[in-house]
Amino acid sequence: MRIGSAVTIDAEGLDALIATLASRGYETKGPVVRDGAILPGPVGGINDLPVGVRDVQSPGRYRLEHGEGDAVFSWAVGPGSWKAEFFPPSQELWTSTLEGDVVTSEAPVADVAPLAIVGARPCELAALAVLDRVLLDGAVTDPHYAARRVDAFIVAAECGSPASTCFCTSMGTGPATESDFDLALTELDDDDGHRFVVRVGTDRGAEILEYVPGSETTPRDMAARQAVLASATKAIDRRLETEGLAELLARNLDHPSWDDIAERCLSCGNCTLVCPTCFCSDVSDTTDLAGEVRRQRTWASCFDLDHSYIHGGPVRSSVSSRYRQWLTHKLSTWWDQFDSSGCVGCGRCIAWCPVGIDLTVEAAAIRASDGALRSSPASGRDGR
Repeated sequence: MRIGSAVTIDAEGLDALIATLASRGYETKGPVVRDGAILPGPVGGINDLPVGVRDVQSPGRYRLEHGEGDAVFSWAVGPGSWKAEFFPPSQELWTSTLEGDVVTSEAPVADVAPLAIVGARPCELAALAVLDRVLLDGAVTDPHYAARRVDAFIVAAECGSPASTCFCTSMGTGPATESDFDLALTELDDDDGHRFVVRVGTDRGAEILEYVPGSETTPRDMAARQAVLASATKAIDRRLETEGLAELLARNLDHPSWDDIAERCLSCGNCTLVCPTCFCSDVSDTTDLAGEVRRQRTWASCFDLDHSYIHGGPVRSSVSSRYRQWLTHKLSTWWDQFDSSGCVGCGRCIAWCPVGIDLTVEAAAIRASDGALRSSPASGRDGR
């Protein structure tokens, strides 16, 4: 096997792939059905995956439907992204103790097996690439992120069943993928049977695939893969016009749409919790009666009132200013910081917003009335 080659495997082959990764010492995780959603979890074989399960999503709505078929990847994305595996919601950074006059500090030892992910969507690979630019390849590498990310083995699953909330085609992140994976699966189910085309992305992926039973991928298989991806692309009708979007938002910080959105937004932070690229965090120290200090890092949200707190109070005191901060950072100023968009078009923020706010609709509304001003000249950048 070599990079760029492909084989075709059946369900037993996928089971063997998962078993092979586990036998090589990987902590193997994939999509599992839990708590009424498809979430990342431990997998030991194909039966742990969401076989015969599909999701139905729309603004403010998510549910699973259980069928009788053998399809493993007939769903889009769930509320939990792979970000949490590398950048946990809560993480201890270090502890410090005082014995006499001696202060001792130590960081927790990350004694865990390397991670293998089976079933990461193309948009999620794009999200990890965004996080890599920030936390791995940025000016200062986050050692906790790097320790988990560097040796991770990625088995992607190209998307054949997008949700109505998906707009990855607008962001160039799906439904196909050509990079950032060790192996990439495309699930096929037609007159030639239920099977998976597996493409090799790295030498490490080629080595693993040598232990998986399969057959040479035929031109019919590759044609079927293209048909699946073309059908998925056609099914995605939600759009985000990205041409000039960063500049559009930058010159419309006083647009009346921000107040309109604030009338509906609960400032709950759901969109940032499910977003696969949001990386804001808070650091807190706690001290017990024995004098031991623990420093903890937890996810934070720009929808939290205290997120913009400085001496004297928060900079962004209104809901409109907090939503504006989130959307303009994601789609505009992210380009200035990281030379990319902060959005990958997964649609999670749309489905998991309790009131169904859709950032593609809100961006389109601003574009439609570019240059409009709020009725109050005092509102705008000051956070009101």
